[in-house]
Amino acid sequence: MDESKAVRPSERLAREVLTLSRNTLLVNLRFLDAALSMFEPVAIEQDELLTDGMLLLFHPARVLRHYANEKESVVRDYLHLVFHCVFRHMFMDPSLDRPTWDLATDIAVENMISELGLKATEARRQSLQQSEIQKLKGALPALTAERIYRYYLDRNLPPVELAKLRGLFYADNHEIWYMTRAQIAATYGVADGSPDAQDGNGDRDEESGTGADEGRAVLAARWSEISERMEMETEGFSKLPGRQAGAFTQNLKEVNREKYDYTAFLKKFAVLGEVMKINDDEFDYVFYTYGLQRYKNMPLIEPLEYKNVKRIREFVIAIDTSGSVSGELVQKFVQKTYNILKSTESFFTKINLHIIQCDAEIQEHVAITSQEDFDRYLKTMKLHGFGGTDFRPVFSLVDKLIEEKTFTNLKGLIYFTDGFGVFPAKKPAYETAFVFLDEGLNNYDVPPWAIKLILQKEEI
Repeated sequence: MDESKAVRPSERLAREVLTLSRNTLLVNLRFLDAALSMFEPVAIEQDELLTDGMLLLFHPARVLRHYANEKESVVRDYLHLVFHCVFRHMFMDPSLDRPTWDLATDIAVENMISELGLKATEARRQSLQQSEIQKLKGALPALTAERIYRYYLDRNLPPVELAKLRGLFYADNHEIWYMTRAQIAATYGVADGSPDAQDGNGDRDEESGTGADEGRAVLAARWSEISERMEMETEGFSKLPGRQAGAFTQNLKEVNREKYDYTAFLKKFAVLGEVMKINDDEFDYVFYTYGLQRYKNMPLIEPLEYKNVKRIREFVIAIDTSGSVSGELVQKFVQKTYNILKSTESFFTKINLHIIQCDAEIQEHVAITSQEDFDRYLKTMKLHGFGGTDFRPVFSLVDKLIEEKTFTNLKGLIYFTDGFGVFPAKKPAYETAFVFLDEGLNNYDVPPWAIKLILQKEEI
């Protein structure tokens, strides 16, 4: 037998410990079966524990040392790794501040593990974390990695304090999240043939023919599928006696919530209209150039001087001015909507845009027919109302405007609101979207005929 390929006793024992930890989690958390089967354990020489979403890099002596001191810590570490993957923490926005993001993700998963209330994961570090977690719970509506990240980023903590906090929640080294395949191979001795979707250098895999970014995207999509399946399977989990799965299920809903591109969404309300513009799509260059060649300067076919393009002609923006929606955010929302409408090929020369403010009744109704009108409105905009919330007056007014032929082809209505009001009993004749500002994990209920959008503050 080749001694260089022989498995050392310490590695064999460490693998058995990891397998035991995985099986312990599987017995207690059946919905993790797909997630727990994703890892390929690979022993490394460095005293670290890491994962990139597929490889589980471990130092045998580290695993055995932790198990001898406190077997629960190994089980907790394993679940810590799994949760990083389930919530796709390694597929982060490269513009994020790494030390702050590393801390935020560790706190999020450690809090979820603690709230699951499993004896097998009750390591000593859990009690040391409670003071900071309680402080965060008092400041944030939910402890998701994104919210925790923004919380610490706003406070601009010095590196020393960030490192001290992370020490309380540390389980794994995150540096592999930011590495390419070549860097992982060079640093940890992982063979180039090992499955690794972290190759960010743009090279193509000779065998599969897939690019590095494609591999990373495929792995992220696979974990997304696992996460979405878990969300469905855990609907009844938090109702079981003795389980405290609130943070876990909240995080699942948050990470699996569809992220909206408001610009793309707004364009769904566009309508076809004819404008004077050369239609390159319908221009036949073969006959055109043939005519020039045969008859000198006489083309056989002239390009069409008009084309149908999608632009917004008629639109309604309704604003909930009840006391629960702040004026500054409303103005920013209108400004953002205006910026999108004002962008290339968004407006017809003549538009029919109505902005309606309403709490329990109509407070203001302004008609906009040009960009100049919109500019003027934004400069003088003031909010009115601040009473209760009733959506019906807006729909009654819009229906009346349609009857009066003020609107001839209204495509849609966007209602910016907190969602807690009285909806119309029946579906209107035009598309309707309710846009919410996500300041918590609220269950925003809308009628089945309405579209629901949830935007983050930074998106507005």
